[in-house]
Amino acid sequence: MRDVHCDYCGRPAEFVDSSVIYRGKSYGMIYLCRRCNAYVGVHKGTDRPLGRLANAELRRWKKAAHAAFDPLWRYGRFCGRRNSAYAWLAEQMGLPPSETHIGMFDVAKCKMAIQICRSDYERRRV
Repeated sequence: MRDVHCDYCGRPAEFVDSSVIYRGKSYGMIYLCRRCNAYVGVHKGTDRPLGRLANAELRRWKKAAHAAFDPLWRYGRFCGRRNSAYAWLAEQMGLPPSETHIGMFDVAKCKMAIQICRSDYERRRV
């Protein structure tokens, strides 16, 4: 198991089944900080986190960021090319591609991604 710590309190996160969070329904394993109610899923069949632990506020912003970003690669200008969309977002945000994934973003980066995606949509709509 990996050494994953909570971004909020610094304590080690527990590696537990997600049924702990989802009232008995399992979606696989997660890392969880019970103290901060922060958690992150893992890549299927591994103990590798999908990003950073997120508390309720960050989870809301990540959902909003996905709502703004995902249409770009699902059926928008990058139609089916998710990696290309993330490369574009990295360039727009001034980040290395290796650090550009919504799963790794904090609240500020989620807000920035939302603004960039919305601005792109508005420019293309006109």
